[in-house]
Amino acid sequence: MNTIIEFKNVTKNYGNILAVEDVSFALNKGEILGFLGPNGAGKTTAMKLITGYMPANKGSVLVNGKDIRENPLDARKSIGYLPENNPLYTDMTVKEYLDFIAQMRQIKDRNKAVESAMEKCGIKTVSHRIIGHLSKGYKQRAGLAQAILHDPEILILDEPVNGLDPKQITEIRNLIKELGKEKSVILCSHILSEVEAVADRVLIINKGKIVADDTIDNLKERGKGNNIFVVEFLEEEKDAKEIVSKLENIGKVEQPTNLTLKITASGEKETGHLLFKTAVENNWKVTQIYLESNSLENMFLTLTEIEGGEK
Repeated sequence: MNTIIEFKNVTKNYGNILAVEDVSFALNKGEILGFLGPNGAGKTTAMKLITGYMPANKGSVLVNGKDIRENPLDARKSIGYLPENNPLYTDMTVKEYLDFIAQMRQIKDRNKAVESAMEKCGIKTVSHRIIGHLSKGYKQRAGLAQAILHDPEILILDEPVNGLDPKQITEIRNLIKELGKEKSVILCSHILSEVEAVADRVLIINKGKIVADDTIDNLKERGKGNNIFVVEFLEEEKDAKEIVSKLENIGKVEQPTNLTLKITASGEKETGHLLFKTAVENNWKVTQIYLESNSLENMFLTLTEIEGGEK
């Protein structure tokens, strides 16, 4: 596939705070890229760099092969952007707002563009309603409509389902899937399940650095060696955490409550047997020992905590 966006050794800092450090990645034409990371990891900064909202301190951002700093207008014509805060004009109707954006973008056939965007985003029925009176879901749809108004090749969506209820999340997710059939999309989120539902590929950033860039299936496979066991006690066992930490193949041991241990370890059967044997030898009153499902969330936590350097 042809590359449509390319980050080349990009660094961005705010004073003494390093937000993005020597980041390189590419978005291919026709691809939906899930851009993941914990809050404060550098996701939104990366999106602002791509859209030309702010310049990088080092490195370059290429859109269709052109440096966005040298050709900002040409690059921005190719990009539709829905920022996290979705800055709508809440005293306008949906149609008035989209027509205003079309004027700002100097779209020749404004009415056709507005009608097409409203149709694709499912907001024609609320076109004459004041934006400030709409539900959060419809406001997000209006934001998406402005992002696709000029029919861009690239869509940058920053936390598009943040604050939505489950029904609205499903609707926006399906809308993104549809838009992804004809556009290249970067979906920025800290909600892993939402990215998993729509993305072809996932890129994970932590503390300003890329810690993973792969398909969902490959990342799941990569996380299989990190099993998470839970031990639940009938009463508090004060030495349990220290004893378990010294066992073979044990990684991180957490104690969410006085009656629970959460243990990251390699070796599913061996570790389960070892934990059971240790509980018997120490006369612990254990109610259950079980293996948590090796979810994508667990893999994400492993990558952002261990590979990001926070152990």
